[in-house]
Amino acid sequence: MDPIWSKLEPAVLDEDFIKYSKVKKKGYVRFVTNLGNINLELYCDQTPKTCHNFLTLCKTDYYVNNIFHRLIKNFMIQSGDPTGTGTGGQSCFGKPFDDEIKPQFSHEGRGVLSMANSGPNTNKSQFFITFRSCKHLDKKHTIFGRVVGGLEVLDKMERIKTNEKDRPLEEIKIIRTAIFVDPFQEIEDQMKQQREELEKEEKATKDREAMASKKKAELKTHRSGIGSFIDLKALKRGTDDNNEGLVPKKSKPSTVGNPGRGGGFGNFSNW
Repeated sequence: MDPIWSKLEPAVLDEDFIKYSKVKKKGYVRFVTNLGNINLELYCDQTPKTCHNFLTLCKTDYYVNNIFHRLIKNFMIQSGDPTGTGTGGQSCFGKPFDDEIKPQFSHEGRGVLSMANSGPNTNKSQFFITFRSCKHLDKKHTIFGRVVGGLEVLDKMERIKTNEKDRPLEEIKIIRTAIFVDPFQEIEDQMKQQREELEKEEKATKDREAMASKKKAELKTHRSGIGSFIDLKALKRGTDDNNEGLVPKKSKPSTVGNPGRGGGFGNFSNW
């Protein structure tokens, strides 16, 4: 059986395309870790699909209790795998999604937020934050944000020792996530309001049409019954024809008192 998301995919993709085209601002999220808070700025206006995935996973607490399973000093720290093994994780779309490589972004400096992957277009849920510049990762990983608060927490993380597999010897865990700005939710709310207004207009139109149909049906009902087979127009014409002989004609003027007529009482000289 096909997964549910595959059946809904065309409609979801269409709506997401519209939603992404409307996003014009950045998003902001806080990771509350056992070592302190890290604030992240997300490039929602430049890498919308990646940021939408990240924000959706944050919103559903997908990252809560995730550990930072990989740490390489002077390079980066990685998380986003609920299994903690580095091989797990799932995107909010139910499958890997494509890279959003932007030439204006580079893995330059400390605090760059980028997607971890296993090759081109294999993004899921794992991400990493740089400790220093690593431009050799440019065009290979999607940069979708940066650290804008909590660099001192990043310093604490980098100081933690690791084993031979780059796994921290002390647990570094995401306790919870807090979303400050979610441009996608704002657009969804606007689109929902527009849909509701459109539905109201459509309902009003249907109500008017239904009322007109009802009045028409009532008018037809008044002409039903015994007289339903009578042609009212023909009846009217027939009535006019029959009335033609019933209209009294103008009577002739009376001859009484008319001296120009012979006989009668018009001339009193004979009296």
